[in-house]
Amino acid sequence: MSPVSIQQSDPTHPAALRLIQQLDDYLNRIYPPESNHLMPAEALRQPHIQFLTVQKGETVVGCGALVNHGEYGEIKRFFIQLEFRGMQLGVQLLQVLETRATALHLPCLRLESGVFQPEALGLFTKLGYHRREPFGQYQANPYSVFMEKSL
Repeated sequence: MSPVSIQQSDPTHPAALRLIQQLDDYLNRIYPPESNHLMPAEALRQPHIQFLTVQKGETVVGCGALVNHGEYGEIKRFFIQLEFRGMQLGVQLLQVLETRATALHLPCLRLESGVFQPEALGLFTKLGYHRREPFGQYQANPYSVFMEKSL
């Protein structure tokens, strides 16, 4: 069994870019463009953002970002490749993101996901996230689900 590591990474590294492109391709297939809130890799390089990758053995198989908005943290670009789901990698990644948010003294984490992503919604619910109203720059739309967890 290959070891798993989760570390801060450069979102413009080729392995990270491949994951971000896979996520974009997936989201663009299931949602209309106006319902996708995609943050480009270059934007993830800002000082208030921590971009993490999940590596299983030598292969980068997942990613996620923590955006520090000051009064809350936001989870962005959360993705585990399909063939690596069911291995608790998403749980591990989310727990590391939560630990980092706690270290930054953020009171809560928020996220936007989609109605056609039951696995992601199930994971977030299982780990204590609950539905809430839109936040930040987001507007209500029939495809978005907004969630929050107090830390």
